[in-house]
Amino acid sequence: MAERAGSLGLGAALVIFGLSRRSLGSGLLALAGAGLLARGATGHCALYEKLGINSRQLNTQTGVPGNKGIRTNQSIDVRRAPSEVYRYWRKLENLPRFMEHVESVEEIDSERSRWVVRGPLGRQLEWQARIVNEREGEMIAWESLPGAEVSNAGSVWFEPNDDGGTRLKVSLQYEPPAGVVGAVAAKLLGESPDGQLANDLRRFKEILETTDEPASQS
Repeated sequence: MAERAGSLGLGAALVIFGLSRRSLGSGLLALAGAGLLARGATGHCALYEKLGINSRQLNTQTGVPGNKGIRTNQSIDVRRAPSEVYRYWRKLENLPRFMEHVESVEEIDSERSRWVVRGPLGRQLEWQARIVNEREGEMIAWESLPGAEVSNAGSVWFEPNDDGGTRLKVSLQYEPPAGVVGAVAAKLLGESPDGQLANDLRRFKEILETTDEPASQS
């Protein structure tokens, strides 16, 4: 029932947004919104099938157990030493500088942090996370705490590459906001998790390779 109610709400928003703008893309959003309205009314949506989304495969509980939710993996080479790359990433308040959808990260203590993120359709989402495993200069792993609006977990590895720099490997797993409805919204609005992360890492690489900021981090 909650998912169907979410479909009705999101469908109405997409229809209104799409009809208020005269373009092919906005027209498609309006049509997609109509499909979600149908999903909310009937419990079935052909749009989900076209997008490859199965609501039975998504878990909306706290945490991201097993192979549930959305998973993405990306890597990039950075022309800085692993210790420098690690040091810059470990200062979590730096993350909004290259993560497009992250508005702020506040470090509460050595393990816990508070995140504010811009979600689908501009919705602001918040949660707390904690570092669950860390090897200085090598890796950081984290997970969201109970009550998170977006249950998520991930890891970052800082490996030496053959050129004397760093091979940065990032793995993320998360539940879309509003469960499967949020996944539909993200796909309709072009918010590909792989594309988002790849773009974020390209910005990270640019910062690290064009400034001396890692050396300035405490």
